[in-house]
Amino acid sequence: MFDQILNSIDDIVWGIPTIALILVTGLVVTIASRGIQFTKLGRAFKGIFKKNEGEGELSGFAALCTALSATIGTGNIVGVATAIAAGGPGALFWMWLAAILGTATKYAECMLAIKYRQVADDGHILGGPFYTIEKGMGPKWKWLAILFALFGVLAGLLGIGTMTQINGITSAVNNAFDPNNAHIAFSIGSNAYSWSTVVAGTIVTICVALVVLGGLKRISKVAEKVVPAMAVIYVFLGLSIVIMNATKIPAAFALIFKSAFGYKAMAGGAAGFVLKQVTDSMQKGIARGIFSNEAGLGSAPIAAAPVQTTEPVEQGLVNMTGTVIDTLIICTMTGLAIVIGGMEGGLWSNPQDLKGVALTAYSFNKVLGGDGHSVQFLLVLCLSFFAFTTILGWDYYSEKCLEYIAKGNMKIVMVFRWIFIAAVAIGPYFTVNAVFTIADIFNGLMAIPNCISLIVLCGVVNKMTKEYFNKYPTL
Repeated sequence: MFDQILNSIDDIVWGIPTIALILVTGLVVTIASRGIQFTKLGRAFKGIFKKNEGEGELSGFAALCTALSATIGTGNIVGVATAIAAGGPGALFWMWLAAILGTATKYAECMLAIKYRQVADDGHILGGPFYTIEKGMGPKWKWLAILFALFGVLAGLLGIGTMTQINGITSAVNNAFDPNNAHIAFSIGSNAYSWSTVVAGTIVTICVALVVLGGLKRISKVAEKVVPAMAVIYVFLGLSIVIMNATKIPAAFALIFKSAFGYKAMAGGAAGFVLKQVTDSMQKGIARGIFSNEAGLGSAPIAAAPVQTTEPVEQGLVNMTGTVIDTLIICTMTGLAIVIGGMEGGLWSNPQDLKGVALTAYSFNKVLGGDGHSVQFLLVLCLSFFAFTTILGWDYYSEKCLEYIAKGNMKIVMVFRWIFIAAVAIGPYFTVNAVFTIADIFNGLMAIPNCISLIVLCGVVNKMTKEYFNKYPTL
């Protein structure tokens, strides 16, 4: 019953209007920035390691890693699996489309966050869509800024920042060490929980508490070390899949594109359901894409705001690479493994009706071969660290949203940190579908006010972009 209620709310939040708003925002910003994701992508990657100068608290690289720590998480491993399981292989196509447009969106929202950030007398910096809305659109829109901040707090506390991540970690650990639930610690209703789930959840909660209570600088230091290392390991696994299954890649891409436009339904003689299949594929693909790369969500600008820079456009360029890394590279590798692993006679299937990380692990083991234990260990390792750093990043995001609402009252923020840690602790004991649906709902609610502000301020994006590249035609 609870899952049905959540799914009904999710269908409303992620209906055609929200999907259209996100895609239109990406298209509008792409035009305003003159296709910056196509024309300046190489320059953006070169700027990642550029030494920053100016007012701020973080280097550009640290800010990118902090943003990536929140984006590269269960969405890349579990989220892709749930999207494909629910919407078919075509969901991957809609993830790509949202990411291509979202790259420009990420550029614009991070650039505007630096332009409109607030610098306190003590050098403390606060910025993000709430200040972009309030200062860019005007004080009369402050209600929309507060609404965004409220959704941000709830997303961090109840959705993408806590339960989905810890649930992904404990599910992966349980799948690896006690897949048959032979060692039950306790039960809640009809759900039984293994000792592997309890132990993993406790360890992660303690580690989160140790880092979160240290604030932004400790979070960024952890992210700078962990995120690049785990991304390299996961990309290595993904490249292994591509190389070992090179002959199957064309068929996988063909299936993805056909499925995206209702081929599966038409092939089965159910032409009347084509529109529903395409809609489901779009909804799951775009929703999970936003869940993964957070373009348009308004979260990454919060990490970009404290960067040491005098050029907002520069950091906008750096941050937009996060969408490429997250979705067009890492999510694609996961998606290809799942599609190839389920291809039977040219058609995709999920023969065991697997869900979440279990589907990803099954697919990786199937396409890479071997005894499966080594691959599963690496997958669990990557997922655990990805999800852990995502928890840290989203604690920072939700704290900043709360700080805006509380007008800088840090006592309230400190209380929130303990509530956040408690939410992490209880996360393992919700179902996978429930936690991802809750995350989808709050993601959609966050995206709406943020996208509205980006459309309204697209003229500012165009002006600043043009002025910067006229001033600095080369890096």
